[in-house]
Amino acid sequence: MTQAYPGRGSILHALLCTLALAATAAAADQPQWGQRHSRNMVSEETGLPDTFDPATGKNIKWVARLGNETHGTPVVAGGRVLVGTNNDVPRDPRHQGDRGVLMCFDEKDGRFLWQLIVPKIGGDVFLDWPSGGICSPPTIEGDRVYVLSNRAEVLCLDLAGQANGNDGPFQDEGKLMAPKGASAMEVAKTDADVLWLFDLVSGAGIYTHDASHTSILIDGPFLYLNTGNGVDNTHRKIRKPDAPALVVLDKATGRLLARDDEHLGPRTVHCTWSSPALGEVNGRRLIFLGGPDGVFYAFEPLQSAPPPGEVAKLKCVWRFDCDPTAPKENVHQFMGNRRESASNIKSMPVFYKNRVYVTVGGDLWWGKNQAWLKCIDATKTGDITSGGELWSYPLKMHCCSTPAIANGMVFAVDCGRTIHSVDAETGRPYWTQETKGEFWASPLVADGKLYVGTKRGDFWILAAEKEKKVLSTIQMDSHMSSSPVVANGVLYITTQTRLYAVQKKPQ
Repeated sequence: MTQAYPGRGSILHALLCTLALAATAAAADQPQWGQRHSRNMVSEETGLPDTFDPATGKNIKWVARLGNETHGTPVVAGGRVLVGTNNDVPRDPRHQGDRGVLMCFDEKDGRFLWQLIVPKIGGDVFLDWPSGGICSPPTIEGDRVYVLSNRAEVLCLDLAGQANGNDGPFQDEGKLMAPKGASAMEVAKTDADVLWLFDLVSGAGIYTHDASHTSILIDGPFLYLNTGNGVDNTHRKIRKPDAPALVVLDKATGRLLARDDEHLGPRTVHCTWSSPALGEVNGRRLIFLGGPDGVFYAFEPLQSAPPPGEVAKLKCVWRFDCDPTAPKENVHQFMGNRRESASNIKSMPVFYKNRVYVTVGGDLWWGKNQAWLKCIDATKTGDITSGGELWSYPLKMHCCSTPAIANGMVFAVDCGRTIHSVDAETGRPYWTQETKGEFWASPLVADGKLYVGTKRGDFWILAAEKEKKVLSTIQMDSHMSSSPVVANGVLYITTQTRLYAVQKKPQ
């Protein structure tokens, strides 16, 4: 779907178009989920709409059809928009049945360009949840795309797809696309071009659970990502207790360079789903990770690649237990207990002014309802559980979402159907807004507005201010579990079935 303003050839129309372009002077790509290192869900874009209407096309630039279940957050760079989805509505008739899919569209008009197709693992559904698709948002740098597939494979892709030929040392795209036991497929122009592949299962010794998920963090020549190591289908056993929670790969080759040495496996509540962040604390760079045990960790970043065949160990600088009174031993015996259980961390940490902000609490599916937004002093070292907390704010219920920090405020949403605005310095609440649906998506702040969608399908736009002001609520075609993003003056909203490019049009 593409809609354009009907030109009248008038001087007034030209003037209005010029003003509209000037309003997006701060335009920029959005090549990863959240800001580049800090992971803050904030954009400097301006000139964004405070309302839109999918039914009439008001402020809708274009709409692209996805699968029928989409959890991936889109990223935008190099004139391309990429988003993970499933294969319920096949773009290529050769690929029938359940698959993980990463689709690439033209940023200008939403035209489909190419896709990565990944068959399901098969067998135990808890290894690769049916119809879940590719849930991980990719990270783009230059002409390279880094993404984690539904099979827990880290892939480096050519942003151009096969349009410029099959590049790189990896030449088995046809085999990669084929279901287990089937012959390799012919590689077409609309297929992805894989440059290298690293399998976290065989290469890092992890055990996948439900849906592989990470947002890969790039730091110079290195890729940092959480591994997705988790429980088995009984939800009571850790099959790979010695597997890492955090790994570092060589950006050029995919070689495993480093891993954490914190032995988090036995304390994993459900899965290792929190993606890493990076920040500079008083001149010292640190990698932050929300552990699957409800503990927050800071590591020294890798300084140089180890010799071939060796894997370095990341040094832990500090650890902060977000829920110190929760059960620490035999945590899986509390499965299904909504009053008492261990806590875990599913959202990304956000680094901001020598502080780390994180949401934590009982597991969404199996744990207690209690959850918090916490602010941690990132300048300390060692075990900082007793002295590292600057403030803690109670959320209404479970939380999967990463907070957004802007103008001295922290905005958070939870599964208790509530939007929260609190003071970033003190944790004092400014306001809350009840909604009709729970939140899995994370909020975005841009152009003085707060954007976020619910699992019920209502999209909220509020003023990102200390006084509550609802600007609009829009009912979408289906529910949302991916986060809105902004790039080059356009707001991107992903529902279960469609990707909307929303742009303020001159009146």
